Amino acid sequence: MLQLIFHKILRDYFRHHSDKGWLCDFSKLIKASGAVFFCMLLVSCDGRDRQKGSQDKSLAIPVEVLALGHGPIESVLKASSNLEAESEVQVPARTANRVQSVLVEEGDRVMKGDLLLQLENDIQTILVSKAENQVQEASEEFKRQESLHNQNLVSDQVYSQSKYQLRQLELNLQDAKRELGYTEIRAPITGTVTQRLAKAGDQVAAGQDLFSIIDFDSIVARLYIPEKDLRHVQVNQQVRVHCSAYPEETFLGGVLRVAPVVQSKSGLVKVTVGFKEVKSLRPGMYVDAEIVTSSKSNALLLPKKAIVYDGEQRFVFRIGDDQTAERLLLEVGLEDPDHVEPSTSFKSGDLVVIAGQTGLKDGSVVRFSAKADSSESDGEQTQSPPPSITKSNRDS
Repeated sequence: MLQLIFHKILRDYFRHHSDKGWLCDFSKLIKASGAVFFCMLLVSCDGRDRQKGSQDKSLAIPVEVLALGHGPIESVLKASSNLEAESEVQVPARTANRVQSVLVEEGDRVMKGDLLLQLENDIQTILVSKAENQVQEASEEFKRQESLHNQNLVSDQVYSQSKYQLRQLELNLQDAKRELGYTEIRAPITGTVTQRLAKAGDQVAAGQDLFSIIDFDSIVARLYIPEKDLRHVQVNQQVRVHCSAYPEETFLGGVLRVAPVVQSKSGLVKVTVGFKEVKSLRPGMYVDAEIVTSSKSNALLLPKKAIVYDGEQRFVFRIGDDQTAERLLLEVGLEDPDHVEPSTSFKSGDLVVIAGQTGLKDGSVVRFSAKADSSESDGEQTQSPPPSITKSNRDS
């Protein structure tokens, strides 16, 4: 094409310059033709460069990226258990008799020592009165013998027998009062009556359970964690508890005790969790607990969907200014279900690939796609305009 244009220029020139002075302008002709040829060559080269650049751009791998930002993160251990009360008692009858009256019902709050139930006590009251009379009589007799002994009118043996007789009757009185006290059923602890197992008129036997009392303030969750996590758990660490009965409420507790031994058969360690306020929690509820082992309020956050696994190692692709992917080894600090805290190599504002990593290699050229396709087997894809890149919504 260029050769034909050049020949046309020469032919037109000779046609209009047939006089003898044409040799004078020949050098100008050559220069003009060379300039035209050079310009057309530049246009041709620029076209080839544009075509090549378009081809390179079409080979770029579409990816979705996210700019790293800062936010809170915490590391937790999860476990589940049924709640139980450490302070729970069954209140039995300590003597056999008929129930005279019941003074509390299920759900009532009682204090230690409160009267719960009264048994009939006619026989026990009479026995106490008899024992008191016997003690009074023996006491007067002992005083008389003591006076005579001081005057050397009775032997030491008679005096000693009188003293021992009084002591024996005093013990009988204590025993009678104890039996009388058994007819009064009192609360052994402060708590809530959860079961009433007898009613007025029932004949109860010694040892029969009459009430169940639970101190709800003593509710705990006994969690079992793997021994590999033992080094992360300490007393007073915060614990969050959730239960299905109140799905929208979070109950706050803390680690009360960590067992000093590991169960040999299961390899688990028992961790006892108590609560600042039990609120609506009740013994027997099944709960899910999260022990907060460590936390940071303003950590650099990297989404887990950006991580690529290679055996036991984890990698992340970071995008440079020239839109090439850099494959970096990930070293993790804290970790939660959605994010990790990279300990090295990353800073706030870095662009990391969160979708489309499958076809990437170190040094691959990428283009931003609003929604990258990780499998590029659906044929030719159209180039999407680069979306606006925003920081993570956790960025502070």
